[in-house]
Amino acid sequence: MPKIVTVAEMKAIEAAADQAGVTYAMMMESAGTAVAQAVLARLENPADHKVVVLCGHGNNGGDGMVAAYHLAEAGLGSVALYFAKMPLDGENDPNLQRVRQKGLFVVDAENDQRWRVLKNLVGGVTVLIDAVFGTGARLPLKGTPAEMLKQVKKALEERVTLPLRVAVDCPSGLNCDTGELDDVAIPADVAVTFAAAKRGQFVFPAADALGELIVADIGIHPDLPELAGVKLELGTAEAVRALLPARPRDAHKGTFGRALIAAGSVNFTGAAYLAGAAAYRIGAGLVTLAVPTPIYPILATQLPEATWIMLPHEMGVIASGATEVLAKELDKSQVLLIGPGFGMEKETAAFLRRLLSAEGAGGRGQMGFAHRGEAGASEKSSQPVPLPPMVVDADGLKLLAQIEGWPKLLPPGAVLTPHPGEMAILTGASKEEIQSDRVGVAQKYAAEWGHVVVLKGAFTVVAAPDGRATMQPFATAALARAGTGDVLAGAIAGLLAQGLAPYDAAVAGAYLHGLAGILAARALGTTASVLASDVLEALPEALAEVEHGTQT
Repeated sequence: MPKIVTVAEMKAIEAAADQAGVTYAMMMESAGTAVAQAVLARLENPADHKVVVLCGHGNNGGDGMVAAYHLAEAGLGSVALYFAKMPLDGENDPNLQRVRQKGLFVVDAENDQRWRVLKNLVGGVTVLIDAVFGTGARLPLKGTPAEMLKQVKKALEERVTLPLRVAVDCPSGLNCDTGELDDVAIPADVAVTFAAAKRGQFVFPAADALGELIVADIGIHPDLPELAGVKLELGTAEAVRALLPARPRDAHKGTFGRALIAAGSVNFTGAAYLAGAAAYRIGAGLVTLAVPTPIYPILATQLPEATWIMLPHEMGVIASGATEVLAKELDKSQVLLIGPGFGMEKETAAFLRRLLSAEGAGGRGQMGFAHRGEAGASEKSSQPVPLPPMVVDADGLKLLAQIEGWPKLLPPGAVLTPHPGEMAILTGASKEEIQSDRVGVAQKYAAEWGHVVVLKGAFTVVAAPDGRATMQPFATAALARAGTGDVLAGAIAGLLAQGLAPYDAAVAGAYLHGLAGILAARALGTTASVLASDVLEALPEALAEVEHGTQT
């Protein structure tokens, strides 16, 4: 998977690559070529197009000059370069000399009175390439570059149709660490970043200015220690495809595992259905739903493929006595998902405490595999019931936070799936603090708790106890709807049932869930109308696209 780096990490990677023999000049040539290729891939008739490359005097401008040269070589109708400031050693700059020898139109802002040439160029351009500043921009932008970008934005606003806007690394004026965006920055349709994505590209408002993000290879070997050592990765279809379990033709339902899901209450019946159906749709062989008895008739006809356990209840919520009933099923299951639709009643809180702890006569220390009345039951029940791999979601997380020392009571590597509000309850931090450093917070608490954390939201972050983290590339309002989290939890549980390791199941489940949200919105034509059930129904299409390599 591509890495996601800070600006400082990227500088160190480039320096190490240069020392290893991939020189800065070689990286610049590769970067500019990648930009040109991204442009050409989006043009039907290159000869009909006019390109303007906005250049700075540093490396980003060098990338722009290389792109301009290769676009001219490809036969575009016209290619012009407009410099906010000419290269520091312009007369000896090989890329500048190359574009001049090619006969390209080169303009220096210092020689353009009242921006007349710039306005004329932008007024008729069909492709605009922003190569003024890259990752090293200091905000706010000042001087000639800032005024130039301001004039370009104004000229674009006066047009009826916009050109294809391509950012080299990132739109000029984007802080690639914090996501801060200067007012003069030009939003891109496509951003071609190099070697690794940058953290600020996944933080709003910057994320809204990127358009499609392409991570281009510029010749840096992935095994370079400075790159390989980066813990944060970007989720991709290729990486998820490699994680998906094989489905042999001679398989049977046991091949793909049993997911046991304790969920639901009279107020939240849909959560149990969504989680169970998602576990099935992602490939689990058998899904067993353990629900309060009163909601069983409501759910049974909705998911006839499931098997059912009717749990003791109090007024339609799971009661503390349900622990003994559920315990009989634990050794038959490859995963236990708890929490969707639980509610916050005291009885359900007591159920979770008894399931996880050895408190009192009803605790795990008093539960065994033997049924009541079975010979030798007292001897067997002296041993606690081992919990299978677990996923804890929704109200289960809120109830978990009420149990002292809960991280040690969960089986190793459990998967926790909080949204920022639930993460705030688990950690005591504010939602604002969590959102200001989503990656850092997820990594910190995954390590502290010893469990996998799936911090939901735009660009969901999955963090492992060993420091690894994956950011998913999806941010869509299609998933901003009640119930979509239940689909995610069920999908992760279904993958765990099939034998994936907890972190891998969380990474794959989060990616497929995000892609399903995109596909559901595409099918409906709007994000506003997407329901959690639409995301559920799109899950097979997402899985098929990843499996067959057809995702675009």
